[in-house]
Amino acid sequence: MSRDRLDPVFFAISDPTRREVIRHLSQDGPVTLAELASELPVTRQAVAKHLAQLEEAGLVASSEEAGRRRYRLTPGPFADAMGWMVDVGAEWDDRLEVLRRHVERPPKGG
Repeated sequence: MSRDRLDPVFFAISDPTRREVIRHLSQDGPVTLAELASELPVTRQAVAKHLAQLEEAGLVASSEEAGRRRYRLTPGPFADAMGWMVDVGAEWDDRLEVLRRHVERPPKGG
């Protein structure tokens, strides 16, 4: 996964209100802006801006249903971000294992 695609994802989830939007969408499924705004302690306009940021990052998609725009999570970017974190974690595990073996190795000539 390229950094160009991951940066917007990590930027989007860095904000606590956007994480709360994500939580609501994951629990409640597709919702309208009004439904979501009624659940959050910010203005409807703020929720719209947060949804736009999440949509730009590819984390949320919207569609028109019965004359109302509904927002839903899109799992792909979340999976990409998790994959990147797993890869970085594995690299650190490898480095720490090398360091552990070095530290535990008996001293030469000792």
